[in-house]
Amino acid sequence: MSRHLPSERAVALRARLSRSRLYLCTDARDGRGDLPAFLDAVLGGGVDIVQLRQKGLEARQEMEYLEIFRAACDRHGALLAVNDRADVAHAVGADVLHLGQDDLPVAAAREIVGGDMLVGRSTHSGEQASAAAAEPGVDYFCAGPVWPTPTKPGRPAPGPKLLEYAAALGAARPWFAIGGIDLGNLGEVTAAGADRVVVVRAITEAGDPGAAAAEFARRLAG
Repeated sequence: MSRHLPSERAVALRARLSRSRLYLCTDARDGRGDLPAFLDAVLGGGVDIVQLRQKGLEARQEMEYLEIFRAACDRHGALLAVNDRADVAHAVGADVLHLGQDDLPVAAAREIVGGDMLVGRSTHSGEQASAAAAEPGVDYFCAGPVWPTPTKPGRPAPGPKLLEYAAALGAARPWFAIGGIDLGNLGEVTAAGADRVVVVRAITEAGDPGAAAAEFARRLAG
């Protein structure tokens, strides 16, 4: 019977996820050349989960960047997320694999990463959110984009109504609002029922990314 019990790592990761409020997606900041310092600043400011999201990377290059992410996450007690690539997530010992609607099915991804790693799902409609809230093997889901965002060009933005729908599901698993969220509209996001957010440009393009992260964290904790 004991082999069916969650491992200590699985329990610890899911406990950490349950406490997470601020999820950051960032590229490797090649243009700025400040990746280690940037990660220390934002993770020190209160980012709970950080994901490398940079399209077009070969696996080897992605893994090299993720070594830097892994070290920073270990320093700050944050969760490391890998986007799309179950093989890369397994290879680098990530904490989280995030899957879009067109990525590997969850069951297939679990065959690669095992049962301990957290698995998240992107959702863009009420129907998809309902499915992700109940799908076996999923630990959290993201709902959005709330507003149009250049990181997902051409994708319709369902607006805060999707957040209201997701909140009304009363899902046992955590969920995050995503898409065009900044400090100016965060109040609208939380008013719609979301208490966890994924942020990109509002932190990555901030003059002081650490301070921006800290302000998000402060307001989400309130």
